[in-house]
Amino acid sequence: MIVRQEEDTLGRLLESVKDIVDEINIVDTGSTDKTKEVARQYTDRVFDFKWIDDFSAARNYSFSKATKQYVLWLDADDVLTEQDIERFKHLKQTMPIVDRVTMTYNLGFDAEGRVTTSLRRNRLVRRECNFQWIGAVHEYLAVGGTFLDSDVCITHHKEKVYTDRNLQIYRKRQKAGEKFSTRDLYYFANELRDHGFHEEAASYYEKMLDTGEGWIEDNIQACLKLAGCYSKIGNERKRFEALTRALSYEIPRPEVSCAIGEYFFGEKRYSIAIFWYQQATEITPPSTMGITNRNAATWYPHLQLCLCYDRLGDYRKAFEHNEQALRFNPTHQSMLYNRNYFRDTHQLVPEESAD
Repeated sequence: MIVRQEEDTLGRLLESVKDIVDEINIVDTGSTDKTKEVARQYTDRVFDFKWIDDFSAARNYSFSKATKQYVLWLDADDVLTEQDIERFKHLKQTMPIVDRVTMTYNLGFDAEGRVTTSLRRNRLVRRECNFQWIGAVHEYLAVGGTFLDSDVCITHHKEKVYTDRNLQIYRKRQKAGEKFSTRDLYYFANELRDHGFHEEAASYYEKMLDTGEGWIEDNIQACLKLAGCYSKIGNERKRFEALTRALSYEIPRPEVSCAIGEYFFGEKRYSIAIFWYQQATEITPPSTMGITNRNAATWYPHLQLCLCYDRLGDYRKAFEHNEQALRFNPTHQSMLYNRNYFRDTHQLVPEESAD
């Protein structure tokens, strides 16, 4: 682990992994709070690394301290649930010798705690492979060889307020005239977008996509985010072009279909919006290492289909899609409100309530 100012969350994470790992290496990059004191409650292997605006340098240093056969990396605002602790113990007992193990990273949750957004990451790697981290910001672990997709999940619970630290690192590199890689162009655009610089972000998403060298998952996400930027600055033509550009990489994913549906819904072209939302309900989301928004393939397109059919006056179909949405998310307040609306206004009720 690399840490800094993590006294509030580090103990939670280490408590969840203390019985499943054989060694804990903590690299502190300049904490002035009680982070190192918390770490020393779990390990005496606490090291200092002078921060040089380079996450890969810090992570590679942390990997250099590992002495066991495999290296697991985590962040301080991660945690393993009880179920995943048991899965991890089983993994240790049964896994073959492989070079890397992927684990699902759960990032977003609904009000009931159900996972809505996730991706896969290479989490456990064989030390003798000497895999290296690459990239000063939004670093990635360059891996290869044999692998295992495990059922272990890492849960991310962000506690700290987001800062502009990463943006400033990119700004410094930009000012120095450094040539950005395709990946850097994408993540710099993300930082710009997250901080409200939508026009500048759009230009960097365009530059990234124009290289023709991006990972397909980043390309699709870049198109979606680019469309969002153009929407923010009021350029609907460019928004639509960005959305349709996503179709050039793969059959439309649920996220893309929903985004195109949203465009036509905003244009009040409800019949076309229906086509795209229906696509989102019928497409099987691909198995991918990239980020997946589960809402886009479950309740959300059905809710939007409800709204489209309601606008068109087809209240029976609108009601049916609202009920389908509720099957995926039975406590969602908007859908429960809709159910009451259909009951009170159109005398439509679920079959189990009809009696």
